[in-house]
Amino acid sequence: MPEGDTVFRTARRLNDALAGTEVTRFELRVPQAATVDLRGKRVVAVVARGKHLLHRIGEYTLHSHLKMEGEWAVHRRGERWRRPAFQARAVIGATAADGTAWEAVGFDLAEISVVPTRDEDQLVGYLGPDPLSDDWDPVEAARRLGADTRPVHIAIQDQRSIAAFGNEYANEILFVRGILPTTPANETDAAALVDLGARMIRANRDRRDRTFTGDARPGRTTWVYRREGKPCRRCGTLIRGGRLGADVTRERIVFWCPKCQT
Repeated sequence: MPEGDTVFRTARRLNDALAGTEVTRFELRVPQAATVDLRGKRVVAVVARGKHLLHRIGEYTLHSHLKMEGEWAVHRRGERWRRPAFQARAVIGATAADGTAWEAVGFDLAEISVVPTRDEDQLVGYLGPDPLSDDWDPVEAARRLGADTRPVHIAIQDQRSIAAFGNEYANEILFVRGILPTTPANETDAAALVDLGARMIRANRDRRDRTFTGDARPGRTTWVYRREGKPCRRCGTLIRGGRLGADVTRERIVFWCPKCQT
């Protein structure tokens, strides 16, 4: 599942192409929204809220979530789409004042809905503070995380506490802080975890290739994520792997160094 920095970059790319344009084609290829037509309206902005994308068009908001397989691509009108047309779930054609014509195509989107912009909170109001937003509130994020009694690896991915972090960030944040993934979140220094996570995701926000180690070379970007059986970059102990989740349907792969994380 894409992390918050990926969604942020997607929103910025869409906003750069679409903001201020007039919608000339609007297709939502899902039953619950197939009849919605926003042609003739102007794109106000495209923004990210945690892992959610919000296209604000006229007085309406198109909400989408990428989940595991989703992607938004931007093409000049007439260009070949990068993925097959049968995978397209949303198509927005738009024309700028200078005549430039764009097509934004959402492939394999897991969630699509349209609501009046004034009702956006019905869709994303439950989310916790977002470290990539202008209204980031680290104190509130730490309060929510620190009140959670579940294993911290699970708690830090709960979008109700912090809207942005997925599994890769959870693994890397906990390694750098030296915390075992199974430690209850309320027994950790939640403020320090939130501060580190915010600095990490902001550092990666503008990078094409995410890195946690500062080394962008292939195979060097992570401390523990997907490195089971390989030596810890700090102490040489073999990295361990397992699975954790709020329930059996939401388990995620987890990695840790048994010496550096206690």
